[in-house]
Amino acid sequence: MIPRQGALEVLLQFLERNLRNNKIGTLRIDDIMRMARLVLDTNIFAYENKYYRQIRGGAMGSAFTQTLANIYMLDWEQQLMHDQQADQEIDGRYIDDVFMTTNLTHDQIKIRLDNAHREDPNIRISYSIQSTIDFLDVTVNNEHSHLKTSIFHKSAAEPSVLPYTSDHPRHVFRNIPYAALLRAARICSNVEDFDMERIRIDLSLLLNEYPPSFISKHFHRFFEINQTMAVFERLDSQVYYQLHQQLLHKPTRREQQLQQATGDIDVLPEVLQRKKPWDSNVMYVKYNFESGPRLAFQRDFRTWWKKHFAYKGSNVEHVQLKFAVKTNYTLEDMFIRKKPPSAMLKRKPTNVLQQAT
Repeated sequence: MIPRQGALEVLLQFLERNLRNNKIGTLRIDDIMRMARLVLDTNIFAYENKYYRQIRGGAMGSAFTQTLANIYMLDWEQQLMHDQQADQEIDGRYIDDVFMTTNLTHDQIKIRLDNAHREDPNIRISYSIQSTIDFLDVTVNNEHSHLKTSIFHKSAAEPSVLPYTSDHPRHVFRNIPYAALLRAARICSNVEDFDMERIRIDLSLLLNEYPPSFISKHFHRFFEINQTMAVFERLDSQVYYQLHQQLLHKPTRREQQLQQATGDIDVLPEVLQRKKPWDSNVMYVKYNFESGPRLAFQRDFRTWWKKHFAYKGSNVEHVQLKFAVKTNYTLEDMFIRKKPPSAMLKRKPTNVLQQAT
């Protein structure tokens, strides 16, 4: 529910402060501001055979609204960030959740937060001051001036993952144990918490009908890839600390793309949206996965391809096959309608345009 005019003013200041040559690619600041106003002022949607136009704030779930709110929040938190940097403290924010450390007294930090609360009438904050805080999916505990982190589990969350009997390609199931261990090793700062989380992951997979041999195999794969296989059965604190630091600071694929683009902000959109060039030596085969007759589709297709097309001396002998597996439609895809009827979208709104807040 951020104010539109105030958000646009903050956006303009942000662009002028951060853009080189006042452009992103070929877009000038004026072009960006014109599109921003267009998005905010023409947010019209249909509900129960009536049209509505949003006159306050922005559409929830819109990528532009989220970015604009993030920039607005960045402007709002400048004083807090300045105070934290002056005190050499930690300050972090994810959308509208803020985490801070402090050595001030309880009354002093309350005064600082109350001042931030009064800074903007459109932003209302609630805060908790404790030595142990749950921030997103992390529990942060201050133990004698040392921060200890572990995974935070909501009490209402159930140990559910994709059931092993689900009709999904095999690589989907292989990635689940690996990704769960990777998350645990990144978040848990000591080996005891990591071991407890590993047991929790193991039990969750067993409850969702994953075979014990499958779980053990991919647990071993995680430690093999990260070169800690020799101590898989029992991690000591020093070895785990090295593993934790290695994975904690390892950039993701998205972070690597951003790092490559930091040298020139003008090429950022181009880098993030760049597609691989077409390669005539590679053919992608797309098919819907099924655990029945099509389970052997890749093997049978390769045999057929080699026999009738890629035989020795043929023009396509050098072509490499890569399979792009698609998951079948779920009940949600089939039963949930996310758009109004096409006839309603084509009809021009006249007197049925309503205003909504």
